Amino acid sequence: MTFKTLSQIALVTAVLVILFAPALAQDPENTGKPTQEGDVRVMTIPISIFTQKELEKKKAEEFVEAGEIIVREDGDLQDILSIRSVSNQPLALAVLIQDDLTLNINNQLKDLARFITGLPEGSRVMVGYVKSGSIQIRQKFTTDLADAADSLRIVVGSPSAAPRSPYDGVIEALKRFEGVPSGRRAILLISDGLDVSNGLSSSTPSSSLSLDQAILRAQRTSVAVYSFYGSATYTSGGNNTLVSNGQGSLLRLSKETGGKAFFQGSLTAVSFQPFFRDLNLALTRQFALSYLSTHMKKGYHKVEVTSTNPVVKIEHPKGYYFRKRR
Repeated sequence: MTFKTLSQIALVTAVLVILFAPALAQDPENTGKPTQEGDVRVMTIPISIFTQKELEKKKAEEFVEAGEIIVREDGDLQDILSIRSVSNQPLALAVLIQDDLTLNINNQLKDLARFITGLPEGSRVMVGYVKSGSIQIRQKFTTDLADAADSLRIVVGSPSAAPRSPYDGVIEALKRFEGVPSGRRAILLISDGLDVSNGLSSSTPSSSLSLDQAILRAQRTSVAVYSFYGSATYTSGGNNTLVSNGQGSLLRLSKETGGKAFFQGSLTAVSFQPFFRDLNLALTRQFALSYLSTHMKKGYHKVEVTSTNPVVKIEHPKGYYFRKRR
């Protein structure tokens, strides 16, 4: 028995399993694995479900009526297997900080450390700094959240540390998730989002090859990328075009991987506390959605997740890259 939609889903934040189809549910580790029949495969993607009221108040409601959840892949309706709350489960998080951000970003380190130590017990955190030519790993993935928080340092804040593209650092960080157990995975990228590898005139969100590669790799490894905007070498001068290109690139990265981008005006926010409140809300409303994909061809597949309730907003990866296993 399969269902094209799951109707009248009650989302209760204190409940880990909000809806479960016993006859159909699959282990999320089987993501992308074809069934015995060979014509469908199980896909599991991270989604975040909110109401407009929650987004406006920046506070999770105790009970939300999600209506019917509908999944389409490449435009075709797919059978949903289960939707499971994962908000209280451990999180594998890579914190990436662009090393040429303006020095006022250092005022945000205490709030960042507090966020890290407040993650669910058993979470793994990696801390790295994105700089010219490389990514400096300050802390490998560890379950010692206090050690991860203590590894934070002030940024160099110099043009000499400016990366050609912050997304090269994202790609390198994504490779390190290969050794992390499956489950909730995310990156928090604090950056101006500007890719100057092909020059300032080619820094638009649609021109960055490394941005494209970072999105595809994040989708392939089920890592949601959350991003905080901060001014850096090329964006601290108030050039609206460059700021727009950087913020637009961060927005695209987060939107297409199931995360969320945060920025406030054209400069680094005075405080990241509102960003962390919104991020905590997003993580509180995070679920694992499993469905049967009917598309067996390798390549990129678009995903659309919607609700029949007009006040509900669902954030999710906009697609993924499928490669057949031998």
